[in-house]
Amino acid sequence: MVSVLQNVAIDCADAYELARFWSEVTGRPLHPEDGPGDPEVRVMPTEGPVLHFNQVPEPKTVKNRLHLCLRPETSRDAEVERLLGLGATFVGDHRNLDGSGWAVLADPEGNEFCVLRSASDRAATTG
Repeated sequence: MVSVLQNVAIDCADAYELARFWSEVTGRPLHPEDGPGDPEVRVMPTEGPVLHFNQVPEPKTVKNRLHLCLRPETSRDAEVERLLGLGATFVGDHRNLDGSGWAVLADPEGNEFCVLRSASDRAATTG
């Protein structure tokens, strides 16, 4: 027997607003029953686990021990710019001159996540 990954739970100060950010990031809708002021809000991907945002009283204080890694459909650098425009902040640059690597961003509540190379980025740097 095995367990199935149902959701990824993310603690936050404002479940609805952070879920709206991640809905824009992923292009996936919020659960139709969730709304402003709800203490739990879900982003519903077509594949993979639900992103489940839980409102908690304590603020984030240290680096995440678990984070999301995104593989964009467009180029990594274009996606970084789009996410910055949505309200993410730039945390760290681990991109290499050969095109490999990743960028570390944080969502509006400071949760770090990585933006990896897209399939087209990888294809352009492999010979």
